[in-house]
Amino acid sequence: MTGIAMTVALHIVLVYAMIHGLARKIVEVVLPPLETKIIEEVKPPAPDKPPPPPPPKLVQPPPPFIPPPEVRIQMPVQAAPAITVSPTPPPPAPVVIAPTPPPPAPAPAPIVLATAPETIADSCERPPYPAAWRRAGEAGEVRLRLQVEPNGKVSEARIEKSSGFRRLDEAAREAALECRYRAGMGSDGKPMRAAVTKIYIWRITD
Repeated sequence: MTGIAMTVALHIVLVYAMIHGLARKIVEVVLPPLETKIIEEVKPPAPDKPPPPPPPKLVQPPPPFIPPPEVRIQMPVQAAPAITVSPTPPPPAPVVIAPTPPPPAPAPAPIVLATAPETIADSCERPPYPAAWRRAGEAGEVRLRLQVEPNGKVSEARIEKSSGFRRLDEAAREAALECRYRAGMGSDGKPMRAAVTKIYIWRITD
């Protein structure tokens, strides 16, 4: 117990000494006195002044140019002598005698259609007339111009008069192209190409 009491007392003495004595010395050691020095500013020597520039040379301007007066001399104009050349008459043109053209060949006599084409029975079917077209009020007359070849087939079907409805016109034209004919005969007794008219009437019936 005595040793413990002495140790505690020793620590108290050290703490007191450090607070009051050693702290000042530490501060004095740590904070040395500051020394200040005054440095005088040294001014650089002034540069030498340059010598004054030489006076400018005065150049006298050249005397003004005065053009000499213009003197115009009017010379008499002499007309050039006229030279008259008499035209030389052209030589006479040679006389060319054109040969007499041969008489034109007589045109062949046109072949007159002796008999017109005739429709073969049951070869021209009536085109369909759907109920939807009738309900839509599509009706009218279609007139076609057909070209019948010597073999009796229709090569062309042209609409001369429209019904006013495209579907009716196309149906009539397609049906006419399927028709077959007995070809028309010419005056020479041979079958020939001929035109016929075919009419389709589209009528709404109850």
